[in-house]
Amino acid sequence: MVNSTPTLDDLRNRLVDEIVAKCPLPARIEQAMRIVRRDLHLPGLDPADAYTNRAVTIKDNPSGPLALSCASVPSTVAMMLAQLDPQPGDHILEIGAGTGYNAALLAELVGPDGQITTIDIDAGVALHAREALNCTGYDHVRVMERDGLKGAPEHAPYTRMIATVGLWDVPATWWEQLADGGRLVLPLRWRGQTRSVALTRHGDTLVSDDMELCGFVPIIGQHGERTTELANGTVRVHHDQDQPVAPDQLAEVFSTPLTELWSQARVGNEETFDGIWLRATASDDTVCRIEVTKQALENGVRRPAIPGRSPALVSGSSLAFLIAERDKADLERPSRLGAAGYGPEAITLARNLIAHITDWSTDRAAAPRMTIHPASAPDSELPKGHAIDKADSRAVLFFTETKA
Repeated sequence: MVNSTPTLDDLRNRLVDEIVAKCPLPARIEQAMRIVRRDLHLPGLDPADAYTNRAVTIKDNPSGPLALSCASVPSTVAMMLAQLDPQPGDHILEIGAGTGYNAALLAELVGPDGQITTIDIDAGVALHAREALNCTGYDHVRVMERDGLKGAPEHAPYTRMIATVGLWDVPATWWEQLADGGRLVLPLRWRGQTRSVALTRHGDTLVSDDMELCGFVPIIGQHGERTTELANGTVRVHHDQDQPVAPDQLAEVFSTPLTELWSQARVGNEETFDGIWLRATASDDTVCRIEVTKQALENGVRRPAIPGRSPALVSGSSLAFLIAERDKADLERPSRLGAAGYGPEAITLARNLIAHITDWSTDRAAAPRMTIHPASAPDSELPKGHAIDKADSRAVLFFTETKA
């Protein structure tokens, strides 16, 4: 009788097959994911669960809804490794040690001539990573208990750096540690959304060449995002510290009449429309994120396209946010996209959001480029585009012209 129970190798290869079927990977990264054992970095978890394409919490946060540390979704791990493009002999700093799994993959990719340093602010997480790396044969990886915002300057410069925690800003200390020509990949948050941004350093400028949607546990120590609660805390607006969102001005916004406007844009069941959000941040400083709870919906607040995370525009005592509605006008793209607005500027903000939707719909794959500069960089040294100022840096978003 043949044993049909899948082996660990079977489970691991099935997971990689699933990832590659949706998004092909560079051969070296695919091979590394077939070699490194994720199950050994998640002791106590059923191996079948270790080889599913989902995140696993490894340390809960007793004071908040988000975990202190997670094992990232394997497809996201693969995507960010592809962005980083590690090469044999590279000297890499990883911020956020997690389970040690990502560091093991990096060690596999840089080979015997490379160096991997992984750091984590939490002593327990760092110890977990150290033990797992020892167990899996990657005891040469350097693991340090360290504040990720400070990096590890004693082992710099690094040819590549990767963050596996969410950041609102690029810390000034990292500039000194990344070699000129080096590559940085980090989950960067601005205007309420997070993208894994791949950047290359050219002197005092970091230049992007790829952005992918992602979500990560935020790093400890950065506080650039604010949350404004409305409707007795049942609606939350998440915005950057430079955006003038005032709770007192918006206190009664949902007691005003609802305005709905509809675009000509439609989406299919599996089609993402997050590009609207990204595109809007390249020109509009009113963009942020709205979170509408079930209680707020029951109290009559219009349902956003995605209640937990939809783009919104906020100005003074008014706001507008993305909405979606299914109908039978187009079976291939059954949902139409629109804007819901409240407050005295509801129509203006809704029209602005419809314009962002329309711009996106004309070229749904188009994405802005980003350059990041030190906070001290004067306007005269910034490229032409839309600047967003943060504590340690200045980011500029712009679209490059393409030739027909």
